Amino acid sequence: MSDLVITQDVRDSAVVVAVAGDLDTATVDSLVQHLDAAMSAASAPSRKLLVVDLGGVTYFGSAGLNAVLGCYSAGMTNGVAVRLVANAAEVLRPLQVTQLDTVISPYSSLPEALADSSDGAG
Repeated sequence: MSDLVITQDVRDSAVVVAVAGDLDTATVDSLVQHLDAAMSAASAPSRKLLVVDLGGVTYFGSAGLNAVLGCYSAGMTNGVAVRLVANAAEVLRPLQVTQLDTVISPYSSLPEALADSSDGAG
């Protein structure tokens, strides 16, 4: 099992949370805390966009799926668009199997997620 490393980058128009390592029941609480803090920062009138970059995730269990879905739901409540970056099979496969990819369409890169203006957040 690899350690989970989470970074947060508060930008002018978005908050980016980058996650690397194994995301499972042993590490999910750390992610939830970071996502809660990022949601608070993204709720500022000038932002309204939270990007969760899972590009460095090496294991994505059900706990991670639930954390991402919870963040997405919180975004809907707070008027914050939540976008997901996922480009590795370790993350994409669980998203597809659970059909979470039909709720939160994953982007293949961070620049792509930041550039999309289809939901009015970018």
